[in-house]
Amino acid sequence: MSLEWQIGKVVSIMDETHNTRRFFIETPSSKPFHFKAGQFVTLDLPIHEKKNKRWRSYSIASAPDTTNMFELVIVLVEDGLGTNHLFRNVVVGDEIVFRGPAGVFTLPSHVDQDLYMICTGTGIAPFRSMIHSVYNHQIETKNIYLIYGTRTQADLLYFKEMTEFQLQLPQFKYIPVLSRESWDGKQGYVHDVYKELCADNPNANFMLCGWKNMIDDARHFLNELGYDKKQIHFELYG
Repeated sequence: MSLEWQIGKVVSIMDETHNTRRFFIETPSSKPFHFKAGQFVTLDLPIHEKKNKRWRSYSIASAPDTTNMFELVIVLVEDGLGTNHLFRNVVVGDEIVFRGPAGVFTLPSHVDQDLYMICTGTGIAPFRSMIHSVYNHQIETKNIYLIYGTRTQADLLYFKEMTEFQLQLPQFKYIPVLSRESWDGKQGYVHDVYKELCADNPNANFMLCGWKNMIDDARHFLNELGYDKKQIHFELYG
């Protein structure tokens, strides 16, 4: 982890859904920005006098490559100081203070057991980075299930991209789940989906990313199903 603060530049901002945006940040060095798929960066935003109240961490949504840029996908939280600043005040060309990469919630070096990636909302960010890495480097893996929960189709992040990856990677299974809308795909919550899929798979591994309530529930259910805590890895948001 780089503990030194750096000054990046916002080179592009894209609306992904009605309340999420993709921020593309260029690092000060022209050399590639090295990180592991799944890691995060911390932003120092001008929203408070105290340092620790200015810091906001976000998973990197892009995959490691040969560029000096990285992508963050951020949801607007109504009462969130950090996200309101990013959505209302930050424009292309602005400088942004950050440090990182950091974190150990990363793609395993060997995916030799089926891997269930379970997420909600912007919790898809580290998994998107991992799936890109698997595809870009043609990494051999067992089955990878991306079980992604949102409320409606309009809330789905990277839907077209993940659907295309499912066609290009035979071991990759993309399973979006909607909790507030009827459609042709899965309905309800992510828990029912992974419980069904892993019923006869005692050696599976799990990676969880999203809000605390979802992760707490998933850990509880997986423990009830007999999975050891060593098989369950998680990254909390919020």
